[in-house]
Amino acid sequence: MKEAEVKARAFAMPLTNPAYPPGPYRFIDREFLVITYRTDPDKLRAVVPEPLEVDEPLVKYEFIRMPDSTGFGDYTETGQVIPVRFRGRKGGYSHCMFLNDEPPIAGGRELWGFPKKLADPTLHVEIDQMVGTLDYGPVRVVTASMGYKHKAADLDAVRASLSAPAFLLKIIPHVDGSPRICELVEYYLEDITLKGAWTGPAALSLTPHALAPVAELPVLEVVSAVHLICDITLGLGKVVYDYLQPAAAKREPALKPATAGVS
Repeated sequence: MKEAEVKARAFAMPLTNPAYPPGPYRFIDREFLVITYRTDPDKLRAVVPEPLEVDEPLVKYEFIRMPDSTGFGDYTETGQVIPVRFRGRKGGYSHCMFLNDEPPIAGGRELWGFPKKLADPTLHVEIDQMVGTLDYGPVRVVTASMGYKHKAADLDAVRASLSAPAFLLKIIPHVDGSPRICELVEYYLEDITLKGAWTGPAALSLTPHALAPVAELPVLEVVSAVHLICDITLGLGKVVYDYLQPAAAKREPALKPATAGVS
């Protein structure tokens, strides 16, 4: 294989049989269960990297069913998103993610730095309730429940939440184990078609686990819950902060675009 061909084909690994296709990535009938809860403010600030800032001690615990996604098929994802501010703009920082499909794990981590690990989440309707669970091996780590479609949600508010900026910490090591890339990445959901959104009573239980430490941000109070269904495209991202650059360079907005990512 000639060098030029290597460069032309090198969008993902392995070179001759990539783990995921090139973007963009479209998701049809993407279903969310999002439970917002209050947590310990000191523990929250201890896991949010500067220059992101935390206003309130809130966490959004998310379950996402993706039955139809470009190149990735049918899978389920779950994790914690923390409301933050960056240079005056409000958005969400993805703290941890667990899913049951290898291509979006590889693509999400390699392209944009989604904090994905392999586990076994589920989201389904059980008679009169939405139920979300996360198992890491044989251990049940998360159990969430919400009354099924008790009340219509404010669609404008839900659409605004989906349209807000989202932030990731992308880390790729050098061959000697030192960080070669350490960047704050910003991305957006695009071409959003919101098909419905509902609220209802909700509960969330987190169990301590060594390798899925979601309980380190404990549930002190459930604030709200929303169940929604939408079609979205995961848009391209950009690097907005480079931790490995000199201090003067970090203060300027970065314009380097990222390649297409997955969620």
